[in-house]
Amino acid sequence: MKELLKKCLVEFVGTFFLVLTIGCSLFPNGDVSFPPMAIGFILMVMVYAGGHISGGHYNPAVSFAAAIRGALDWKDFIPYIISQFLAAALAAWVVSYLVAIPPFASEASFSVIPMAVCEFLFTFALCYVVLNTATSDDTKGNSYYGLAIGATVLVGLIATAGTCYGAFNPAVALGIYTMGITKVKLIVITLLTNFVGGAAAAGVYKVSTNK
Repeated sequence: MKELLKKCLVEFVGTFFLVLTIGCSLFPNGDVSFPPMAIGFILMVMVYAGGHISGGHYNPAVSFAAAIRGALDWKDFIPYIISQFLAAALAAWVVSYLVAIPPFASEASFSVIPMAVCEFLFTFALCYVVLNTATSDDTKGNSYYGLAIGATVLVGLIATAGTCYGAFNPAVALGIYTMGITKVKLIVITLLTNFVGGAAAAGVYKVSTNK
């Protein structure tokens, strides 16, 4: 139990700073922010910081994929995602206090099918990269896994700008909803699509590696 609490604490801290960075970079006081870079880099450094303790998921879809793949015990799955969701909600509240979120942010709307496709594809890509670089015995001990994971999110955010929220992460989806910048219907679709993307990535990993 003590080891699980340590892992959940690390997941909480990493997810908190990921969502905090998302909110603060999306709505800066100045015009010098480049959100995709900030988001990709904070994920990268937090993965490096906590990967040796908890796996550095910071994402319920990644935890889901890791559990299906066998890299995370199913008994730890629920505590992991509870930590991630709580961190996302707390970070969103902090962002709402620190940053002036413009009223028009709540009116963000996307076409449902393209949004779902983009969220699925890049959640799949993210989870696939995590499984292959951070959980595989074939790449065990590498020094590039954090960069690969952060870069996947960076690329996804740039590639899908204007098409979807670029969450690729159910905890991030909850965070942006808590900030009041998205609609309930679209965020539910995003949440479900993220989990499906994670499951699909785990399935492809298992088939392609026979593990």
